[in-house]
Amino acid sequence: MADLLHAIGTEDRSAFSIINPEKYVQHNLGIETGFQGILAALNGVPVGTLKAEVKRVIQDGDYVITHSDMDFFGPKVGFDIFRFEDGLIVEHWDNLQTKEVPNKSGRTMCDGASEVKDLEKTAENKKLAEAMVKENFVTQTGTIGNYMDPDFLQHNPHGADGMRGMGALMEYYNGSGNILRYDRIHRIFGEGNFVLVVGDGIYGLNGGVPTSFYDLFRFENGKVVEHWDVMEAILPEAQRKHSNGKFNFPQN
Repeated sequence: MADLLHAIGTEDRSAFSIINPEKYVQHNLGIETGFQGILAALNGVPVGTLKAEVKRVIQDGDYVITHSDMDFFGPKVGFDIFRFEDGLIVEHWDNLQTKEVPNKSGRTMCDGASEVKDLEKTAENKKLAEAMVKENFVTQTGTIGNYMDPDFLQHNPHGADGMRGMGALMEYYNGSGNILRYDRIHRIFGEGNFVLVVGDGIYGLNGGVPTSFYDLFRFENGKVVEHWDVMEAILPEAQRKHSNGKFNFPQN
């Protein structure tokens, strides 16, 4: 996957052989669907201006998820989700956010642990992540202390480590006229100690706009010990290049 993301910014198209050109479905709403949509998006972009450094990779069944530090029409941090059939990519989802400066704990949006381990705990950690997000992001029942280590490491640029940093983060997102609402979980992916939760809701001023939330959690001994996230405003329907949807994951 690192080769494919790197190839996007070069003239080398050999890495694109991992994509099935006959079946490829695009869920980035700003890029036309199909393999030709990728080529059209890259047409006229100067070589070397698009870059991606993959920081983390997890696999969940037919899906491979990457977390990358990017230069994609400006500095970005992003998650990409690829679905495979017969060894080839047939579907793609992503979430991108403008890269911001390190937070008050000195952590960037991409640094931190990357080793996948505790594979036997994959299902357990996915259930914990689902319960935590439902109870604290969707219904806001205030049980987050049951799931997160008190000294967890925070990579959100507006937060800081630990539960005090989480409190400050919530104040930031809900302050100065902002609204932050997490409406639903669309899909949960995990491998061992890493779990990615994909959801959507509303964020912003003046009532907010539809927003996609990707949250990556690292677990140790049943607790979240590290967190990364990316938020992206969902394109209005009139600006979308296709009707495949931002989410629309196949049923399990």
